Amino acid sequence: MSDLNNASFLENLKADIPASIVVFFVALPLCLGIALASGAPLFSGLIAGIIGGIIVGVLSGSHIGVSGPAAGLAAIVLTSIGALGGFENFLVAVVLGGVIQVLFGVLKAGVIGYYFPSSVIKGMLTGIGIIIILKQIPHFFGYDVVAEGDFAFNQADGQNTFSELFMIFKNISIGPTIIAIVSLAILLLWDKVLSSKGKIFKLIQGPLVAVVLGIVYYNVTKGTAWGISDSHLVSVPTPSNFSSFLGQFTFPNFSAITNPAVWVTAFTIALVASLETLLCVEATDKLDPEKRVTPTNRELMAQGTGNIISGLIGGLPITQVIVRSSANIQSGGKTKAAAIIHGFFLIISVLLIPGLLNMIPLSVLAAILLIVGFKLAKPALFKVMYGLGIKQFLPFIVTVLGIIFTDLLVGIGLGLSVGILIILYKSYQNSHFLHMEDNSDGKSKVKMTFAEEVTFFNKGAILNELDSLPENSFLELDVRKTRYLDNDIIEILEDFAFKAKNRNIDITLISERGVVTNPSSFIEFFKLAPEDVK
Repeated sequence: MSDLNNASFLENLKADIPASIVVFFVALPLCLGIALASGAPLFSGLIAGIIGGIIVGVLSGSHIGVSGPAAGLAAIVLTSIGALGGFENFLVAVVLGGVIQVLFGVLKAGVIGYYFPSSVIKGMLTGIGIIIILKQIPHFFGYDVVAEGDFAFNQADGQNTFSELFMIFKNISIGPTIIAIVSLAILLLWDKVLSSKGKIFKLIQGPLVAVVLGIVYYNVTKGTAWGISDSHLVSVPTPSNFSSFLGQFTFPNFSAITNPAVWVTAFTIALVASLETLLCVEATDKLDPEKRVTPTNRELMAQGTGNIISGLIGGLPITQVIVRSSANIQSGGKTKAAAIIHGFFLIISVLLIPGLLNMIPLSVLAAILLIVGFKLAKPALFKVMYGLGIKQFLPFIVTVLGIIFTDLLVGIGLGLSVGILIILYKSYQNSHFLHMEDNSDGKSKVKMTFAEEVTFFNKGAILNELDSLPENSFLELDVRKTRYLDNDIIEILEDFAFKAKNRNIDITLISERGVVTNPSSFIEFFKLAPEDVK
């Protein structure tokens, strides 16, 4: 909470408030769309967005991260609501999942977040950016058959991410397309030209202007051939009074807590939500212009607390979300105040002006999200990653493709697996250094220097080198720099010492203890010298 108590809070408000407005317009359709894709009440998505903004925003140590309902959990929620016998039973799993997340934080499981390779994180950001672009193109042209927030490759309408694009040509809506093109032009003009022309253009963000223009266009063209039908507008639940507003809250049925399936769902939510959060924390920290570091264990406890509260009042599971977080960063958000204020905007607008929100064309919000997606998936990054070599590019591109054709966690898993395989392969290659030279007596002398750590992964490379040594030669084996030598490698050396006698190969072992010629037993040598080579 230090961000809220220091003097810079007021100074940063002039950047945080405009950024929070942009995040609000990005979050609003996603909250509703994810709830729809999850088979949950629409209001549950808004609850999660409000709790993620205000509660998690206050408790989190992240300066620019924004939390809310996550698309990655939509399939789990959809399946679980049916399997557990209703939404009220599912809410019990959300509460328990939050408790488990808090325990993860107490047990310091957040350290896992530091072990994701940079290439995979960059691939995640790029993959999400591409997905945003591909999924928003239909909405841009007024083809709104798939809910906002449905990022899955295989869609509810029977199409997939790419086949859906071909459906646009015979389903273009004139009104939404016109205002979307105008909105995109305004956003680009604001971003590339006007933002540098004066403070007023930084205080009033382009997305706000685009949304206001969209509302005006809807009202002016209503009933004409150029108009926008209600099916192409935001659809926020509209209560008739405060009592009906309160009636939208749903409470968990704690009698279901004895159901083992509820606990399995709770652990699944906790695990997936924690992984998504840690991945997004790592990504947002990389995007942060000030390169601040988020305390991951504190983040898990903040997310867990948010999920407990969200589940208690009828909200969806919460994670830190890269789409909202990147929109915050791109809009100039400086502190956690931007995330908190966006949460207040959500609750105030849903309570006081739901009718006005329901005049916002989805195509205008699609234009805003297209800009967000493009900034995440800049084409230049592909060239940069390719220039870093295959070790960086391969995990990067596998992550990107995995996210596009499957989902976030599967894509991350594929990229991480490729990264691990590359590490193992490089470890296999770099276990030793080999140098050959000829002596005056005609015998070959081979110098083999072991690396600092030599494990069973290096067995194949070392065994091949030893077996390829010529007969009647000298082998100088240097282990002075080696601090860990796997027993598998010692056994290979032991076997080779036996074969070396038949091939007339002399072995000289150089260690920190000194030099030993033709040691009788490598196993005994290393066993008797633990202080030299363990």
